[in-house]
Amino acid sequence: MLPANAHTLLEIALRTGVIYLLVLIGIRISGKREVGQMTPFDLTLLLLLSNSVQNAMTGPDTSLAGGAIAATTLLVLNYLVAEVSGGNRRFRKYIQGQPSLLVHDGEVIQAHMAKEHVSMDELERALREHGVGTYKEAALAVLEVDGSISVLKYDDIAPTSATHLNRRRFLNKK
Repeated sequence: MLPANAHTLLEIALRTGVIYLLVLIGIRISGKREVGQMTPFDLTLLLLLSNSVQNAMTGPDTSLAGGAIAATTLLVLNYLVAEVSGGNRRFRKYIQGQPSLLVHDGEVIQAHMAKEHVSMDELERALREHGVGTYKEAALAVLEVDGSISVLKYDDIAPTSATHLNRRRFLNKK
């Protein structure tokens, strides 16, 4: 049987692990845009969330050892999640998600925009940041897993019959 102090520290490690998983799932459910584009509101929420779960992790133990066990547990779990994500594509897909295609051949994919909670203003801002005036000039726009939007112009991709025809259509509309 474990001594009382070791039992308490083991309980802290277990509580911390449960809270880590709950917060990880909550962040994953919140979506790519929320994680990638942190606003002051998001930072405030994150700070309050961390403060609110502190007692759930350590319970009544406010000792240095209790805090060290909670911190060590978080670091070890984060390391393990990163290691498993690096070697297991299915797990990585579950934890990080997948990129989402927002624009294809100059056409906005509204269903993906709605699913990812990306507004037209956000898309247009990302296009401007990449030197693209309008979505019709974009061959592809992709919401990456980190919340950023990558944009490829027709000039950036190797011409194929499909992109060549679409590019000619775009140039003829000008």
